Amino acid sequence: MKYALVTGGSRGLGKAVCLRLAAQGIPVIVNYKQNTEAANAVVAEITAAGGTAELLPFDVASPAEIEEALAAWADKHPDDYVGILVNNAGIRQDNLMIFMQDEQWHSVMDTTMNGFFYITRRLLKDMLTHRNGRIINMASLSGIKGLPGQVNYSAAKAALIGATKALAQEVAQRKVTVNAVAPGFITSDMTKDLNEAELKKLVPMGRFGKPEEVAALVAFLASDEAAYITGEVISINGGLYT
Repeated sequence: MKYALVTGGSRGLGKAVCLRLAAQGIPVIVNYKQNTEAANAVVAEITAAGGTAELLPFDVASPAEIEEALAAWADKHPDDYVGILVNNAGIRQDNLMIFMQDEQWHSVMDTTMNGFFYITRRLLKDMLTHRNGRIINMASLSGIKGLPGQVNYSAAKAALIGATKALAQEVAQRKVTVNAVAPGFITSDMTKDLNEAELKKLVPMGRFGKPEEVAALVAFLASDEAAYITGEVISINGGLYT
């Protein structure tokens, strides 16, 4: 059986992606780092709706935790593999660069970029062996446009976009696609500290996006219908930046 693994799947965009994939009949692995209560709630919501989901806690910035968790999952699922990977986990540590601390830089890069590297490398072999795989990386408007106060976040997301384009070319012949989704302002935990009333004035559509709208795009890229789309970065930002 082919599973989907969603990192940072307990809240926000990750939760919406988990729910959407499960609704399409895909068994989902909900990764989280600390918020067990929220992660359990996602699994409960999926199973109540007739879907299949399970938890897999680990820190995406820790290669040791990743290896231990994925090896344990593989032992329990000898006939299954992760065929859909959504690299969604990310954090913000905003600051002007002149005031930015080392930890603010490294924590954002470790979670977004190193997490992508460790997890994707670990799961790629099974996708290539099965000649079937979907890798969807959650980038950001920040990684395309760059936003002041987010040099670390913009750098991490821009690096993720570059990695997406390069890896897509490496694995295309094995029918594994690699794409990135670049949301703008989306109502979620990540944007709850922003001034939505003012920022939505900048958006041609006049509102923040919904997590479910991003999840719909991710679900399409994970589907068989998207088999000829790879190496792409698809923006979903209400026309804010094209």
